[in-house]
Amino acid sequence: MTDTSSIESVPEPQPKSAPPDRETNGPFDVSEVTGVRPYVDLGGVKILPRADLHLRLEVEEASKRVVAVGLEYHGSTLQVQPFAAPRSSGLWHEIRQQIMEQLANQGARAKPANGPFGPEIFAEIPVTVEGKQGMRLARFIGVDGPRWFLRGVIAGKGATDRDAAVEIEDLFRSIVVVRGSTPMPPRDLIPLSMPAAAGSPVASGPATG
Repeated sequence: MTDTSSIESVPEPQPKSAPPDRETNGPFDVSEVTGVRPYVDLGGVKILPRADLHLRLEVEEASKRVVAVGLEYHGSTLQVQPFAAPRSSGLWHEIRQQIMEQLANQGARAKPANGPFGPEIFAEIPVTVEGKQGMRLARFIGVDGPRWFLRGVIAGKGATDRDAAVEIEDLFRSIVVVRGSTPMPPRDLIPLSMPAAAGSPVASGPATG
């Protein structure tokens, strides 16, 4: 699918791309969250547990670092990655073009679309399952926040079914991004980690894509 560890630099600053209600309805910056809620702390992101939600951390085999968070919910999947971003400009407008080019190189059919978070990409990606060729439908979404960019890939029911899409979109909105104060070049992956709490129901496996 797409590169899971970094995003290529862009030549010119781009405006931020985010829903107008992002600060109140998410995805959230950690500074925008008040009160105590039972989040699962994964370093660069916090996930709010809910019934039937399954978490999986995707690990890069060579470096053994966590490069993405995979969420399974009611027949849909959502892969999320947080990246460092400039304070005043966004990444999503340029990154969409990069993703379109990457998908085309992989033989996928991709087209621009609009969704509740703004511009997105709808793709039909060739896959092989048990020796049989098929197509995987996916939506690539992105939101520019304060000094971070959150990218998501929706597959399963949430890619085509409206009711399922609303559920997985609500899950994406509930994510809290923890940028931290450590200086980072824009487009670097914000570090992700296993939860500190022992016995937390989070699986791990090799990165996909």
